[in-house]
Amino acid sequence: MLEDLRLLTNYRMDSENRLCLLLVGLTELRRRLAMAVHESLAQRIVVRYHLTGLTREEVSEYLTHRLRLVGCELPLFEPPAIEAIFQDTQGRVRKINTLAHYALTSGAIDKAKIITAEHVRMAREEITP
Repeated sequence: MLEDLRLLTNYRMDSENRLCLLLVGLTELRRRLAMAVHESLAQRIVVRYHLTGLTREEVSEYLTHRLRLVGCELPLFEPPAIEAIFQDTQGRVRKINTLAHYALTSGAIDKAKIITAEHVRMAREEITP
């Protein structure tokens, strides 16, 4: 598919390149573009940007935001649970979502009013093969 994209970028209309592509992907996309076989496509990339993970504070704010979206105004995650989520996910949003979901499920099974670091640990064990 990357070769097809390279071929598309070869065409010029009226001496201008009218095609603009936005490639978005995981780290694997960057690795593939670094391969010699994709060098000509990689040379055509004008801007590259790598999103870093969220900070500890951003993880806390993100969890609060997600809870508010579903109508929960109470702080459900105790600070050590938020720290555990941050440590386990390195601030990667997709991993935060998954781990928080499983931690909430673990807390619901325990009929807990607040999610603890122990719930996060149990969630991690559930997720990790």
